[in-house]
Amino acid sequence: MNTNHEIDYQIYGEEMQYVEIELDPQEAVVAEAGSFMMMETDIKMDTIFGDGSNQDSGVLGKLFSAGKRLLTGESLFMTAFLNVGQGKKQVSFASPYPGKILPIDLSEKGGKFICQKDAFLCAAKGVSVGIEFSKRLGRGLFGGEGFIMQKLEGDGMAFVHAGGTMAKKELAPGEVLKVDTGCIVGFSQTVDYNIEFVGGIKNTVFGGEGLFFATLRGPGTVYVQSLPFSRLAGRVLAAVPRGGKDKGEGSLLGGLGDIVMGDNRF
Repeated sequence: MNTNHEIDYQIYGEEMQYVEIELDPQEAVVAEAGSFMMMETDIKMDTIFGDGSNQDSGVLGKLFSAGKRLLTGESLFMTAFLNVGQGKKQVSFASPYPGKILPIDLSEKGGKFICQKDAFLCAAKGVSVGIEFSKRLGRGLFGGEGFIMQKLEGDGMAFVHAGGTMAKKELAPGEVLKVDTGCIVGFSQTVDYNIEFVGGIKNTVFGGEGLFFATLRGPGTVYVQSLPFSRLAGRVLAAVPRGGKDKGEGSLLGGLGDIVMGDNRF
């Protein structure tokens, strides 16, 4: 087994990307359920507890790892892909919605990277996925879009997904960036983060953006996404026709036509 979990990879596409990972014999990656795209023969799939970082630490260790993942709202199990053949084999994982796949070399990040809980895509087996516990109680309770962060630890490669267009910000020591909680993809462990109350009755009643945003203080690197999945899902749900019949996006009358044609009956 490759002990330092180094893997070769290539990212394809522009707006709807997928990452192809090349596995040496007995090399493995772990991935979230639903991200698998395709693989070559001689790759064995196996469902594991937690993230695969402590598969030899006994039942208690496995359950603890799974418990940490359960707290972040993800599935209890992950899927491991192991190359059991003689030569190099490829396995690919796809983005869940339009955006960019961000490769993170944890050995260049001091062995730790903090990311949004739904941003993780896949990683070399041995990368630990858990909760980034905060000393400030407000972070977990008041983040408008579930601001509980995940931490990726280890010395290998991990891949996270950013929705829409991704911005990379290099913060100087003491420099502060204020970000919508859902727009955070992740940041290096040197960045200090907190939740800040917007304040003001007008913001509370008419703002529409929630009452809180995140303050990120340097030094360190911050990755921001323009299209959080929660925002995309909210717009899609708001656009779903409620009358049972859809005239199509190109209708000249639109919502007014629905009223005239009797779709929106009282």
